[in-house]
Amino acid sequence: MSNQQKVAIVTGASQGIGAGVVKGLRERGYRVVATSRSIKPSDDPDLVTVAGDIGTAETARRVADEAIKRFGRIDLLLNNAGIFIAKPFTQYTAEDFEAKISTNVAGFFHITQAAVAQMERQGSGHVVTITTSLVDHANSNVPSVIASLTKGGLNAATKSLAIEYAKKGIRFNAISPGIIKTPMHDVSTHEWLAALHPVGRIGEVSEIVDALLYLDAANFVTGEILHVDGGQSAGH
Repeated sequence: MSNQQKVAIVTGASQGIGAGVVKGLRERGYRVVATSRSIKPSDDPDLVTVAGDIGTAETARRVADEAIKRFGRIDLLLNNAGIFIAKPFTQYTAEDFEAKISTNVAGFFHITQAAVAQMERQGSGHVVTITTSLVDHANSNVPSVIASLTKGGLNAATKSLAIEYAKKGIRFNAISPGIIKTPMHDVSTHEWLAALHPVGRIGEVSEIVDALLYLDAANFVTGEILHVDGGQSAGH
């Protein structure tokens, strides 16, 4: 097992973007610790899975500890786990709010804190967070204020942490997607969803993987919110 192989943690890794990223990273030689509530065991020695709720500090500690125990380091953390609930503002329930705060915000906080503690010991590392272009272009057809509340906060945290750690060898960036083709979007909705993007289509998981790989290789880039959104954030 080469010491040159990077070690990545991916949250929300059992489906959609997370599963695609795990596959893409493994194909490029990264060793990966993947976590989600429902993730299955792996028979790949360079892919470790940890089942649990990323909104809890206990799960975050287990994930980080597993990366260090199995692979000795953490080079990349992808904060992908997230919940998206679109509904009019006054129809959100307390349960909706608490679920999104737990996964989107606490999930970011606990695992990022655990990973960065290891990255500080190494003197290097990179944290990338998946947010949403709805932060930059609110859309009355997709009322989703809690997404803007939580993911907008993560954009701001990305910039703050990038400056805090700029001289410590640790970078922080975010990927701000438009709508990506995953099982959460029924095929019958694809045409309508495509029309929400200036380029006239929805994105592919592979395009998020490409963005992540670019950011991970771009050592002079930190504090960046990279829009992979078919032009949504630029205008309509």
